[in-house]
Amino acid sequence: MITVQGLSGKNVAVLGLGRSGLSAALALVDGGATPICWDDNEAARVAAETHGLTCRDLKKQGAFDDVARLIVSPGIPHLYPAPNPVVSKALAAGVPVDNDIGLFFQSFATSDWNNFDITPQVVAVTGSNGKSTTSALIHHILEHVGRPCQLAGNIGRGVLDIDPPIDGEVVVLELSSYQTELARSLTPDIAVFTNLSPDHLDRHHGMGGYFAAKRRLFSEGGPDRAIVGVDEDEGRFLAGQLSEGPTDDRVMRISVEEKLTGPGWQVFARKGFLSEYRKGRQAASIDLRSVAGLPGAHNHQNACAAYAACRALGLAPKVIEAAFHTFGGLPHRSQTIAEAQGVRYVNDSKATNVDSAAKALQAFKRIRWICGGLQKEGGLEGLNAVSGEVLKAYVIGREAAQFAMQLDAETQVCTTMAEAVAAAIADAEAGDVVLLAPAAASFDQYDSFERRGEDFAAQVVARLSD
Repeated sequence: MITVQGLSGKNVAVLGLGRSGLSAALALVDGGATPICWDDNEAARVAAETHGLTCRDLKKQGAFDDVARLIVSPGIPHLYPAPNPVVSKALAAGVPVDNDIGLFFQSFATSDWNNFDITPQVVAVTGSNGKSTTSALIHHILEHVGRPCQLAGNIGRGVLDIDPPIDGEVVVLELSSYQTELARSLTPDIAVFTNLSPDHLDRHHGMGGYFAAKRRLFSEGGPDRAIVGVDEDEGRFLAGQLSEGPTDDRVMRISVEEKLTGPGWQVFARKGFLSEYRKGRQAASIDLRSVAGLPGAHNHQNACAAYAACRALGLAPKVIEAAFHTFGGLPHRSQTIAEAQGVRYVNDSKATNVDSAAKALQAFKRIRWICGGLQKEGGLEGLNAVSGEVLKAYVIGREAAQFAMQLDAETQVCTTMAEAVAAAIADAEAGDVVLLAPAAASFDQYDSFERRGEDFAAQVVARLSD
C-alpha cells in the first residue's frame, strides 16, 4: 500500500466505496488521516465498515465542517453532465476535491528514496484507445528485461494498492480521462498520449473538455519526457505546446499514418515496420508483421508508444524487439480465442466505440463481424468507411435492428450473443475471422465489456466442442 502523506490528523471525506474509494480510505488511515466515507449503495457502506471505516451521509447539512479534502471515485461526475450533490456541497464549502490519483502522486516519493541508487519512476499512459495494451506492453517489456515494475491504475491494481517502490522500480499507470481530469497532483516522469477519438462526451461536455482532461497529464506536472501520438489534430497541438522547437527530443512523436523524419526523436510504423528516427537518422527498425500479440495498425500504434517509452527509460531496441515477440496481448483486445477448420475467433470486446471497432476491422481480412450493444453518440459512419472486409455483420443488443439499419454491410439481427456466434460459425469458411468488435457499450445486456467478451468466448468454445 502507498501511505497517503500530507493529511495526517485531518478529516478527509471519501465519496464512492468501490475499488479506488476503498483503497483510498485505507491508505488515508495508514497515513494518519480520518476518512469519512459515503456511498449511496448500502452494501458498499457495510463492506467499508467491516474494514473499520466510518460512514456518514455527506449530503447532510454540516457534513463538510472540519473536512480538509473530498476524494471522489472516477465514475462520479463532478461537473458534467451535472455535479454530484456531494461534490456541490464540498465546493460550496470551499473544500478541495481530489481523487486517488492525486493522492498517489502526492505520496509516492518518500524519504526511503534517499538510500536508493536509482530513483523510482512513473510512466503514465492516457488516450482514447490502446492505453491498456500500451501500458501492459510497457510492463511486459520491463519484466522481460528483469527491471522491477508494477502495473496499476485503470488496469491491474488500484494506484494506492501497489507496493512501495524499491530501488530502480518503474510503476506503469493506465489513466482514463475520468482519472486525469480531477487529480490535484499529476507528476509522471514519462507521460504517453496514444490518440484521441470521441468518447465520454457527456461527462466532459464535448471534445474540447475531453481533450482538456487528457491534456492535464502533461500540463499539471510537466513530465521529463512526453510521448505523443500525432495522427490527430489534438496530438499535433499537444506536441507543439510541449516542445521548444523541432530539435527538442523531450517530446517524442509517434505515428502510424506518416513517416516522421525531422530533427527530433520520433517513432512511427508503416506497412508493418516500426522505425525510430533521431536527429534525422534512422536508429532502429522492427518488423511487426510477425508479432502475433500485436495485430493491425492500431496495435502497431501501441507498439510505437510502448517502444518510445522504453527507449526513454534507456532500453535497447533489440531488447524491446525480443520482448514484443513474447507479448500475448490482453483479454478482450484482439484476443484469439480459438482456431478451428481454418477459421480464427477473435475477442475484441474492449472495442466499445466506433474508432476502436474501426481499427479492429482494419486489422483482419474476411471478417464475420459480431457487433452491437448500447450505442454511443456520433453514429456509425466511421465503421462503414472501413467495412470492406466484412462478409457479414451479426448484430446483438436490445436495439439490434436499429443498429443494423445503419450499417452498409450485409447484416443479420441476432440480438443475443448465443444466436450471433451460432450464425457466424454456421456461415464461416476457412480463411474467415469471426470477430467480436461491438462498437458499443455493453450495459444493455452485460455489466461490463469483460462479461460480454467472456460470453463470446464461452459460446465459441461450446459451439466448437459440439
